[in-house]
Amino acid sequence: MADIKSETQALFDQGLNLRREVLGTEYVDGSIARANEFMMAFQHITTEWCWGYTWGRPGLEKKTRSMLNLAMLTALNRPAEIKLHVKGALNNGVTVEEIKEILLQATVYCGIPAGLDAFKVANQVLEEEGAFKEAQA
Repeated sequence: MADIKSETQALFDQGLNLRREVLGTEYVDGSIARANEFMMAFQHITTEWCWGYTWGRPGLEKKTRSMLNLAMLTALNRPAEIKLHVKGALNNGVTVEEIKEILLQATVYCGIPAGLDAFKVANQVLEEEGAFKEAQA
């Protein structure tokens, strides 16, 4: 049992570091601080499985994982998560041009309504982050 707990703790620690690196310390620490006992179960599963296990694997670079996330979140029509992961994609070196191409590709396969939502929230984040100015420089 101690091995399972230590393995779970290691995944949580690795995942927490990756979450902070990709999504920002303020966002991640704020999510954990606001979580009550009920929501902490979700914080643990997403930090351990999504970030510690999946994002922590050596098979893909973080930039590639971000690109995949943007496409999948567009397919699922999850604008709130797209907004979050556009910031993460920028942190992982995905360019404005690459984000545009990912969303265009996803729009063709997922449909105009999903693509429109994705473009709207991505545009908002890119404006807020000053990414358009950086891309032009």
